[in-house]
Amino acid sequence: MRLLIVEDDDMLRDGLTVGLRLAGFSPDAVANCADARVALANGAFQVMVLDLMLPDGSGLDVLRGLREAGNDLPILLLTARDQLDDRVAGLDAGADDYLGKPFALEELAARLRAILRRRQGRAGGMLHWNGLDLDPARMRGEIDGQEVRFSNREFTVLQALIERPGAILAKSVLEDRLYGWQEEVESNTVEVHIHKLRAKLGAGFIETVRGAGYRLAGPGPDKAKT
Repeated sequence: MRLLIVEDDDMLRDGLTVGLRLAGFSPDAVANCADARVALANGAFQVMVLDLMLPDGSGLDVLRGLREAGNDLPILLLTARDQLDDRVAGLDAGADDYLGKPFALEELAARLRAILRRRQGRAGGMLHWNGLDLDPARMRGEIDGQEVRFSNREFTVLQALIERPGAILAKSVLEDRLYGWQEEVESNTVEVHIHKLRAKLGAGFIETVRGAGYRLAGPGPDKAKT
């Protein structure tokens, strides 16, 4: 899950980058409003963590600019100014959630997952497809009572596919989920992860659509679980 972190505190920014990567996100991090706008113009992000107090302006200006442009990117505001007026101003400006400092990384990750569930129209935390129960919070799955574990990048590819059931995702779309906007893309990374996922889930779990990309195969989600 591609994530943009906008935070000017070097230690906190580095900690968030490492911690959220371990939690299954693919984070990029910048330190000011100007760099945030450049990143947003060049990267395909699914969610943003945005500090309000930045050295070259307010995160609220970045937020308002996105909403005025019709951009509905999910945004969680992160700030030390945990006062009622600040929370109300941020939420009324279009933020999806608000978390005051100090905070627990586990809560931040859980709030981000909740924001994304709401955007996808899901109430429950689990994802289901063709006998697989997938837990984004633990980055693990279960088939027929057997636990299946994934690397961070394997899980990122699988989650991208299962969030859009039946859709064909181009290789470039999956690369956008795996790599930061300034990272060099390795030519065969997607193919390697698809191969590893098939080894764990079955050769027919993911289909290759020649010339188009990849999609999940099989009958789909268990309606009783959704």
